[in-house]
Amino acid sequence: MQNITLGYAMTGSFCTLKASLSALEELAKYPIKIKPIMSETVYSTDTRFFKAKDLIEKVENLCGEKIIHNIVGAEPIGPKNLLDILVVAPATGNTLSKNALGITDTSVTMAIKAHLRNNKPVVLGIATNDALGGSAKNIGLLHNTKNIYFVPYRQDDPHSKNNSLICDFTLIPKTVEAALKGQQLQPVII
Repeated sequence: MQNITLGYAMTGSFCTLKASLSALEELAKYPIKIKPIMSETVYSTDTRFFKAKDLIEKVENLCGEKIIHNIVGAEPIGPKNLLDILVVAPATGNTLSKNALGITDTSVTMAIKAHLRNNKPVVLGIATNDALGGSAKNIGLLHNTKNIYFVPYRQDDPHSKNNSLICDFTLIPKTVEAALKGQQLQPVII
Protein backbone atom coordinates (compact mmCIF):
# COMPACT_ATOMS: atom_id res chain seq x y z
CA MET A 1 0.00 0.00 0.00
CA GLN A 2 1.69 3.16 -1.20
CA ASN A 3 1.10 6.40 -3.07
CA ILE A 4 -2.62 6.47 -2.34
CA THR A 5 -4.89 8.92 -0.59
CA LEU A 6 -6.91 7.25 2.14
CA GLY A 7 -9.84 8.86 3.91
CA TYR A 8 -10.15 7.84 7.56
CA ALA A 9 -13.51 8.59 9.17
CA MET A 10 -14.58 8.17 12.78
CA THR A 11 -18.12 8.00 14.11
CA GLY A 12 -19.50 7.97 17.65
CA SER A 13 -18.60 4.62 19.16
CA PHE A 14 -16.59 6.55 21.73
CA CYS A 15 -15.39 3.49 23.66
CA THR A 16 -13.60 2.21 20.53
CA LEU A 17 -11.87 5.44 19.49
CA LYS A 18 -8.63 4.39 21.21
CA ALA A 19 -8.50 1.21 19.10
CA SER A 20 -9.34 3.25 16.02
CA LEU A 21 -6.50 5.66 16.79
CA SER A 22 -4.10 2.70 17.05
CA ALA A 23 -5.20 1.54 13.59
CA LEU A 24 -4.74 5.06 12.25
CA GLU A 25 -1.22 5.12 13.71
CA GLU A 26 -0.44 1.88 11.85
CA LEU A 27 -1.78 3.27 8.58
CA ALA A 28 0.29 6.43 9.07
CA LYS A 29 3.44 4.27 8.85
CA TYR A 30 2.70 3.54 5.18
CA PRO A 31 3.81 5.91 2.40
CA ILE A 32 0.27 7.19 1.90
CA LYS A 33 -1.65 10.42 2.37
CA ILE A 34 -4.43 10.30 4.96
CA LYS A 35 -7.40 12.70 4.98
CA PRO A 36 -9.13 12.61 8.37
CA ILE A 37 -12.91 12.84 8.69
CA MET A 38 -15.04 12.92 11.84
CA SER A 39 -18.74 12.96 12.42
CA GLU A 40 -19.96 16.21 13.85
CA THR A 41 -20.66 14.39 17.12
CA VAL A 42 -17.16 12.98 17.51
CA TYR A 43 -15.63 16.31 16.52
CA SER A 44 -17.53 18.26 19.17
CA THR A 45 -18.22 15.91 22.09
CA ASP A 46 -16.16 15.51 25.24
CA THR A 47 -16.52 12.03 26.73
CA ARG A 48 -14.92 9.99 29.50
CA PHE A 49 -12.70 8.50 26.78
CA PHE A 50 -11.42 11.69 25.13
CA LYS A 51 -11.80 15.43 25.25
CA ALA A 52 -12.78 16.49 21.73
CA LYS A 53 -9.89 18.95 21.38
CA ASP A 54 -7.35 16.30 22.44
CA LEU A 55 -8.71 13.76 19.93
CA ILE A 56 -8.74 16.38 17.16
CA GLU A 57 -5.15 17.34 17.92
CA LYS A 58 -3.97 13.69 17.90
CA VAL A 59 -5.69 12.90 14.60
CA GLU A 60 -4.56 16.09 12.85
CA ASN A 61 -0.96 15.55 14.01
CA LEU A 62 -1.00 11.95 12.78
CA CYS A 63 -2.44 12.87 9.38
CA GLY A 64 -0.83 16.26 8.88
CA GLU A 65 -4.20 17.60 7.73
CA LYS A 66 -7.21 19.37 9.16
CA ILE A 67 -10.21 17.16 9.88
CA ILE A 68 -13.25 17.27 7.61
CA HIS A 69 -16.12 17.56 10.10
CA ASN A 70 -19.18 18.83 8.27
CA ILE A 71 -21.23 18.05 5.17
CA VAL A 72 -19.87 21.03 3.25
CA GLY A 73 -16.31 19.81 3.82
CA ALA A 74 -17.13 16.20 2.86
CA GLU A 75 -19.13 16.89 -0.31
CA PRO A 76 -16.10 17.66 -2.57
CA ILE A 77 -14.68 14.16 -1.92
CA GLY A 78 -16.73 12.86 -4.84
CA PRO A 79 -16.59 15.60 -7.48
CA LYS A 80 -12.90 16.29 -6.85
CA ASN A 81 -12.10 12.56 -6.66
CA LEU A 82 -10.04 13.16 -3.52
CA LEU A 83 -9.65 9.59 -2.23
CA ASP A 84 -8.55 6.19 -3.45
CA ILE A 85 -10.20 4.42 -0.51
CA LEU A 86 -12.28 5.44 2.50
CA VAL A 87 -12.16 3.74 5.90
CA VAL A 88 -14.92 4.31 8.47
CA ALA A 89 -13.79 3.04 11.87
CA PRO A 90 -15.57 2.95 14.15
CA ALA A 91 -18.70 2.70 12.03
CA THR A 92 -21.75 2.91 14.29
CA GLY A 93 -25.08 1.23 13.64
CA ASN A 94 -26.51 4.68 13.01
CA THR A 95 -23.96 5.43 10.27
CA LEU A 96 -24.22 1.94 8.76
CA SER A 97 -28.02 2.10 8.65
CA LYS A 98 -28.07 5.58 7.16
CA ASN A 99 -25.63 4.51 4.47
CA ALA A 100 -27.63 1.37 3.65
CA LEU A 101 -30.77 3.48 3.24
CA GLY A 102 -29.19 6.37 1.33
CA ILE A 103 -29.50 8.93 4.11
CA THR A 104 -26.85 11.65 3.88
CA ASP A 105 -27.08 13.96 6.87
CA THR A 106 -23.61 13.89 8.48
CA SER A 107 -20.06 14.53 7.36
CA VAL A 108 -19.33 10.79 7.35
CA THR A 109 -22.45 9.70 5.45
CA MET A 110 -21.71 12.44 2.91
CA ALA A 111 -18.09 11.27 2.62
CA ILE A 112 -19.27 7.71 1.95
CA LYS A 113 -21.86 8.79 -0.62
CA ALA A 114 -19.46 11.17 -2.34
CA HIS A 115 -16.67 8.57 -2.47
CA LEU A 116 -18.90 5.73 -3.73
CA ARG A 117 -19.95 7.78 -6.74
CA ASN A 118 -16.40 7.23 -8.04
CA ASN A 119 -16.73 3.41 -7.79
CA LYS A 120 -13.95 3.15 -5.25
CA PRO A 121 -13.79 1.03 -2.09
CA VAL A 122 -15.22 1.89 1.31
CA VAL A 123 -14.01 -0.15 4.30
CA LEU A 124 -16.37 -0.32 7.27
CA GLY A 125 -15.15 -1.17 10.77
CA ILE A 126 -18.29 -2.07 12.73
CA ALA A 127 -18.62 -1.04 16.37
CA THR A 128 -22.22 -1.07 17.50
CA ASN A 129 -24.36 -2.50 20.27
CA ASP A 130 -27.31 -3.16 17.94
CA ALA A 131 -25.58 -4.91 15.03
CA LEU A 132 -27.54 -8.14 15.57
CA GLY A 133 -30.69 -6.20 16.45
CA GLY A 134 -32.06 -3.11 14.75
CA SER A 135 -29.04 -2.62 12.47
CA ALA A 136 -28.77 -6.24 11.30
CA LYS A 137 -30.86 -5.88 8.14
CA ASN A 138 -28.94 -2.76 7.13
CA ILE A 139 -25.58 -4.46 7.67
CA GLY A 140 -26.91 -7.28 5.49
CA LEU A 141 -27.78 -4.76 2.76
CA LEU A 142 -24.27 -3.32 2.94
CA HIS A 143 -22.72 -6.77 2.59
CA ASN A 144 -24.42 -6.89 -0.82
CA THR A 145 -23.42 -3.38 -1.87
CA LYS A 146 -20.78 -2.87 -4.54
CA ASN A 147 -17.50 -1.37 -3.29
CA ILE A 148 -18.33 -1.94 0.40
CA TYR A 149 -15.87 -4.04 2.40
CA PHE A 150 -15.93 -4.96 6.08
CA VAL A 151 -13.11 -5.18 8.56
CA PRO A 152 -13.59 -8.69 10.01
CA TYR A 153 -15.81 -8.55 13.08
CA ARG A 154 -17.08 -10.58 16.03
CA GLN A 155 -19.37 -10.38 19.02
CA ASP A 156 -17.49 -8.45 21.65
CA ASP A 157 -19.51 -9.49 24.73
CA PRO A 158 -22.10 -12.11 23.77
CA HIS A 159 -23.39 -12.66 27.31
CA SER A 160 -23.86 -9.04 28.40
CA LYS A 161 -24.40 -7.37 25.01
CA ASN A 162 -25.73 -10.14 22.79
CA ASN A 163 -26.53 -7.85 19.81
CA SER A 164 -23.14 -6.11 19.81
CA LEU A 165 -20.48 -6.53 17.12
CA ILE A 166 -17.03 -4.99 16.92
CA CYS A 167 -14.41 -5.16 14.21
CA ASP A 168 -10.84 -6.25 14.82
CA PHE A 169 -9.21 -2.84 14.45
CA THR A 170 -5.79 -4.47 14.00
CA LEU A 171 -7.04 -5.90 10.68
CA ILE A 172 -7.79 -2.50 9.14
CA PRO A 173 -4.51 -2.30 7.15
CA LYS A 174 -4.99 -5.85 5.75
CA THR A 175 -8.62 -5.08 4.92
CA VAL A 176 -7.57 -1.92 3.09
CA GLU A 177 -4.97 -3.84 1.08
CA ALA A 178 -7.56 -6.46 0.10
CA ALA A 179 -10.23 -3.86 -0.73
CA LEU A 180 -7.82 -2.00 -3.00
CA LYS A 181 -7.64 -5.28 -4.99
CA GLY A 182 -11.43 -5.61 -4.97
CA GLN A 183 -11.39 -8.42 -2.40
CA GLN A 184 -13.10 -8.90 0.96
CA LEU A 185 -10.64 -10.01 3.65
CA GLN A 186 -11.81 -13.38 4.94
CA PRO A 187 -13.17 -14.68 7.17
CA VAL A 188 -15.35 -11.63 7.65
CA ILE A 189 -16.95 -13.09 10.79
CA ILE A 190 -14.32 -14.15 13.29
